[in-house]
Amino acid sequence: MRIVFMGTPDFAAGALEAVIAAGHEVCCVVTQPDKPKGRGREIQISPVKECALRHGIVVFQPVKIKMPDAVEELRKYKAELFVVAAFGQLLSSEILHMPKYGCINIHASLLPKYRGAAPIQWAILNGETETGVTIMQMDEGLDTGDMLAKRIVPISETDTGNSLHDKLMEAGAALVTEIIPLIGEGKITPERQNDADSCYAKRLRKSQGEIDWRQDAQTLARLVRGLNAWPGAYTCFRGKNLKIWETDAGRADESCPQGRGAVGCRADWLPGCIINVTKDTIEVQTGSGILALKSVQPEGKKRMPVRDFLLGYPVKPGERFGEQPSGANRREGR
Repeated sequence: MRIVFMGTPDFAAGALEAVIAAGHEVCCVVTQPDKPKGRGREIQISPVKECALRHGIVVFQPVKIKMPDAVEELRKYKAELFVVAAFGQLLSSEILHMPKYGCINIHASLLPKYRGAAPIQWAILNGETETGVTIMQMDEGLDTGDMLAKRIVPISETDTGNSLHDKLMEAGAALVTEIIPLIGEGKITPERQNDADSCYAKRLRKSQGEIDWRQDAQTLARLVRGLNAWPGAYTCFRGKNLKIWETDAGRADESCPQGRGAVGCRADWLPGCIINVTKDTIEVQTGSGILALKSVQPEGKKRMPVRDFLLGYPVKPGERFGEQPSGANRREGR
């Protein structure tokens, strides 16, 4: 089938590779304009553009896809189908109806749940045990089009935003290559979404990574996993930011490493207080239960296991995350 492919990040690049490998004629790849990134502000091209250039495919990078000149550029390729994955711009009605078979989108959730920009991360943050990918026929709404196919992907207790992204990228790439021939053969029966079952996966902000130690241990463990790798979960320690990369909330129902009521156990530990330090973990009191930190990243340094962190930062029970050292009160009212 003659296809125009639209996408920008790694998630879309995986699907583009699969569509090309399946033997379809990708006549043009549309992706976001190149942008400066990093401290050096060097211009970087998108993963989708990298893929297209490797395969010698024409690349089109409109600032606004809805502009008349961009619409005319798309029209000249006379594609039968537009395949879209994490492109980053909404398509106009004129574009949606341009190809013979319309435009299909690869969305990283089981629609109608998690419409929006960050479905992968929110599935972990909300404690879902499964998610998946949906191929939908695009309309002018935000992820509201009729569903053409779905594939379920389980979420493990160790999945991070990164690892789940990779699983869903692979699932989406496989599913879209299965569905394209069926579209051409007229063997797909679209299914309308039930708007009453929808929820919105809003775009992530860096500030969402700040840990509120008053939350329970399981919620915080999901925060760390879901925001890995961006924006990352972080807290304040000794006046500087400390990123938290890996945790364990296995003792979520306890409030002291020796068990409630044990000798030496403090009944008044505040959320954020360090209550125990082992050679591999720092155990922190939360609003409910203990969160064991296993991998961290001090400000200006690389990610490291807690074992290595403790060599340069001796930590003692009683210190508290989330506050400046000058105000490090361990008890309410002091």
